[in-house]
Amino acid sequence: MTAGQEALAQVAGNANKPAARATGGRSRALDVDHYVSLRIRQRRIMLGYTQQQMAELIGVTYQQAHKYETGINRISAGRLYQIAQALGVEIGYFFDDLDPERQQKVKQAEMMPQQRMLLELARNFAAIQNRKHQDAICTLAKVLASAERAEA
Repeated sequence: MTAGQEALAQVAGNANKPAARATGGRSRALDVDHYVSLRIRQRRIMLGYTQQQMAELIGVTYQQAHKYETGINRISAGRLYQIAQALGVEIGYFFDDLDPERQQKVKQAEMMPQQRMLLELARNFAAIQNRKHQDAICTLAKVLASAERAEA
């Protein structure tokens, strides 16, 4: 059973329980909703799309796409399917590594600088035409990573 299927099974198991309610009668976004929102944002950034481009791909306004990514608005199953198609992933991607019991709550702000550096690195690497230069960069990365592991 995949992580996405497990998450759906958990939701189905809780179908008879009352939905969580916040003040004012509005339903609160669950931890899984925030996790899915984070995964959408990560994938969008990895592909190099802006929020505006993402919004156009799924047929919503920029504001709505922003609300999906920040977890302000919950995402329907149909919309999640559209987002998965636009980002080139299966729906289960958004539930990968989801473990409600031990889920580490990583702040988006902590993830963003490293993600942006990785994206910039990938773009610059792809722009290098010389194969020997690409190989040299790969070797440098391996040597630096090995040194870090040896120090740890």
